[in-house]
Amino acid sequence: MCKPETARRGAAQCNPRTPSPIPPPHERPGPPQPSPAGPEPTCAQRRPTAGWIRVITLWVAATHLQPAWQHAPRLAVVGPAKRCGKSRLLDVLTETVHEPMLTINTTPAAIFRSIHEDEPPTLLVDEADTIFGPKVAEKNEETRGLLNAGHQRGRYVTRVVGNDHTPHKFATFAMAAIAGIGDLPDTVMDRSVVIRMRRRAEGEKVKPFRSRRDIPALHELRDRIHALARPLLEDAANLEPDMPVEDRAADTWEPLVIVADLAGGRWPRLARIACARMVAAEMAAEEDHPSGARILADIRRVFFAQREADSLSTEDLLHYLNADAEAPWGERGRYGLTARELGAMLRDYDIRPGNVRMADRSQRKGYMRHKFLDAWRRYCPAVHPVDASCGES
Repeated sequence: MCKPETARRGAAQCNPRTPSPIPPPHERPGPPQPSPAGPEPTCAQRRPTAGWIRVITLWVAATHLQPAWQHAPRLAVVGPAKRCGKSRLLDVLTETVHEPMLTINTTPAAIFRSIHEDEPPTLLVDEADTIFGPKVAEKNEETRGLLNAGHQRGRYVTRVVGNDHTPHKFATFAMAAIAGIGDLPDTVMDRSVVIRMRRRAEGEKVKPFRSRRDIPALHELRDRIHALARPLLEDAANLEPDMPVEDRAADTWEPLVIVADLAGGRWPRLARIACARMVAAEMAAEEDHPSGARILADIRRVFFAQREADSLSTEDLLHYLNADAEAPWGERGRYGLTARELGAMLRDYDIRPGNVRMADRSQRKGYMRHKFLDAWRRYCPAVHPVDASCGES
């Protein structure tokens, strides 16, 4: 688990040889030394990698430059169970980010009325599983919509105000840290830098977080970050960094990479390495999710195992999918994945069954391999890659 002294140093430095994350571009001062009276190590993240600490550091620094960004990355702090350090990490973030706004029992209307377009706060949402869980998700669609819209500048909600019911636009743009058990909704995860926590093992020692001792040092660090960051607003807004990822992942990670570029030293390289690795890990997790591209990835494996057959009957394809002990399909219902369910899942990718000719020259309902090629390249490109020109592995 992350130790607050490490987290505290992380927002300004990773180690005594690494420069401060946001030094002025004209002079690159050495890192400020931690105060001797600063907090002792305590819990913020369970068994963190150095990459995660750097990413959290860059995200915290980015909150102090929000007016410069086109996109407001969410920080998704998720874990499989209770007591993984999610709330403790949010405690540290609360004391170091720019203008923290805790959304405890707060309505969406109160949130967007608290967001100022020129100087947005940093939203902090704990116990998100109580908001987006299966029993309450429908009641909180407005909150999810607010978090989705606020990822991009210029997205507003319109409400009528006053006795004359005058329509008024409210800004939604603001960075947000969201903590909860299990993954957040797909649309939120897709807009997030994801930090996956795990519980501290027996024998791993941490020192408890103590508000009286630790918060003053965290506030001192916050103020130093802010003082370094604000003169760089124009520089940050004008930078267009080379990104190791594309599309929405690039939008989400761009503010962190810009902060790293402003810092110089080892930060630009380390930030891009962390970005590429963490985005790849989330793409792999998405492919494993039954509601995502998992079905495409598993069908790709079936065709590969069948020596790239031109077609497979629906019956044979279902047999191979349901027989895979490591896949979830055989556990769906009494008989596993059915033809109707398979057709419904593939329809989202514009793939439909048709008449296919079998080896014995008979015709049966099934799927042609070439119908999958475009979807495979788009949604599971790392699973037995197919060539874009000829469709071969």
